[in-house]
Amino acid sequence: MNEILLQIDGKEVRAREGMTVLEAAQSAGISIPTLCYHEKLVPFGGCRLCIVEAEGHGWIRLVVSCVYTVEENLAVRTRSEKVDRIRKTLLELLLAHAPNSPQLQDLAQEYGADKDRFEKEASFCIHCGLCVRYCAEVKKLNAVGFVDRGIKKEISFIPEIASKECHNCMECFPLCPTSWLQAAFVFTEALAFSGPSSGTPSNE
Repeated sequence: MNEILLQIDGKEVRAREGMTVLEAAQSAGISIPTLCYHEKLVPFGGCRLCIVEAEGHGWIRLVVSCVYTVEENLAVRTRSEKVDRIRKTLLELLLAHAPNSPQLQDLAQEYGADKDRFEKEASFCIHCGLCVRYCAEVKKLNAVGFVDRGIKKEISFIPEIASKECHNCMECFPLCPTSWLQAAFVFTEALAFSGPSSGTPSNE
């Protein structure tokens, strides 16, 4: 496999052909924030928080680093006034849905995001898709999925599958950036699961 040479934040980075910019940055110890990325999952590009500035072939543009593949002599900036402004706005929008998420609060502090900028619509789910994708791609169980579309989109456990599989797994719980997933499971269990409850799940 061919090796590709690029620059990230002025640092020369060698990457394998087919790697994404995010993977190349991580391999070089360069941090790029992301909420929907997981090394075991197909890149999703949903949260857009890993956006960076890329320059090459006479152009400069914003790209989503978890899905954009490396190119020879590409120059990447992980922080700039424009990048930071976009991340700040994205975080403010996400905080309107999940204002109590420790992960979002930490990022908000780093980027100066105002958690009260937008009116609260506390669904607690930020649609990162980690739980849905992990259950489908890694566990092959499809016990949790998205329902509805657009602003009405939510995650939901599939009672027929979740009642049999989730108590012996729960691997998706720690992935949730807002801790809403565990609450959703308990709620679904209380309403729909048949048979005696085996107790409240934990992250441990």
